[in-house]
Amino acid sequence: MRIILLKDVPGQGKCGDVLNVKEGYARNYLFPRNLAVEASKGKIKELDARRQAEDLKGRKKEHEARELAATIKDITVVVKAKTGEGGKLFGSVNNKDIADALVSQHKIRLDKKKIVVQEPIKRLGLYSITAKLHPGVQAEIQVQVLGE
Repeated sequence: MRIILLKDVPGQGKCGDVLNVKEGYARNYLFPRNLAVEASKGKIKELDARRQAEDLKGRKKEHEARELAATIKDITVVVKAKTGEGGKLFGSVNNKDIADALVSQHKIRLDKKKIVVQEPIKRLGLYSITAKLHPGVQAEIQVQVLGE
């Protein structure tokens, strides 16, 4: 019997896979638990349409991420922090501070989780920080840390 999985099933496949399984397994296990539906021509067409829509949506998000990366690579974000002797900061500059500065200075909203700070920034200076905008798109942000 041909079925379409509605959810991931360990040992069988992932959501959206079209499989051949034994009829008893489908009727007694998969169907009652809403893990699968019978694969009719209409359901397969619906699945294809959904996959195409998701693919189009994914390509659109990647395109937007590439445009944002092109915008971000040309800017420098200035973050002001309190300093002590010798240019050492009280605390450190983190990804939330950089995201807030991006919004206030350049009107670019970027989720703080997408900004990757390898080591805590504890000194004044110019730093290059990576922003992971999409699985295949990364951008470098120049961050200038100045004392208050």
